[in-house]
Amino acid sequence: MAYDKTILCLANSRKKAGSCIAGKEVLEENFGEWIRPVSDRQFEEIPRRDLRYKDGSSAALLDIINISMIEPRPKSYQSENHLYRSGYYWARIGRATWDEIVAATDKLSGPLWVNGYSSYNGLNDRIPEAIASTLKNSLLLINPSQLRVIVAEEDGTYGPERRVRADFRFSGHQYKLAVTDPWMEQHYLAGSDGSFAIKIARLCVSLGEIFQGFTYKLVAAVITPERAK
Repeated sequence: MAYDKTILCLANSRKKAGSCIAGKEVLEENFGEWIRPVSDRQFEEIPRRDLRYKDGSSAALLDIINISMIEPRPKSYQSENHLYRSGYYWARIGRATWDEIVAATDKLSGPLWVNGYSSYNGLNDRIPEAIASTLKNSLLLINPSQLRVIVAEEDGTYGPERRVRADFRFSGHQYKLAVTDPWMEQHYLAGSDGSFAIKIARLCVSLGEIFQGFTYKLVAAVITPERAK
């Protein structure tokens, strides 16, 4: 039986030929569990046509959205997945304030899942599949410290490629994770390479699909007070 979920959208990131949306359920007086709407496509990405509201605009980061769901679709560590009803308009209920984003921040005192595994360009940015399969969740909203956005050229699948990473500390650990927030990528790739400090932000960190034996920790959204206006 179909059911509705209203979420505060805390991630609207790129994924294959579509988007990955995730957020926390909006309850009467607070925020509930994480929810990631997924499609029945091979990689469960959301095609852009399904992100449209009835007025023609598209779902955006920090929107409060009502979505019709079909059933929970947990998959290994991505326990937050719900299959949404394709062909039904999503409904924008409102937009989050910075205070609401702060209230939705997860209270976490340990590392981001498991540390000790790094890619060539990252730091503590991946987890082996065997360990990842034992994890219970794949989404967090955190308050980082010493956050810097790094723009630099890295080796890509088809040769050198400029990429955006988030370098930060959290709970006494250092991280350098790839950013998949389209707005952040567009904004920073339009400028020069370098390191750019951000004083106040919340990061939505997600565990992606398994790739060559690892799941990667991704910064799906960089949320600042300015973006919440």
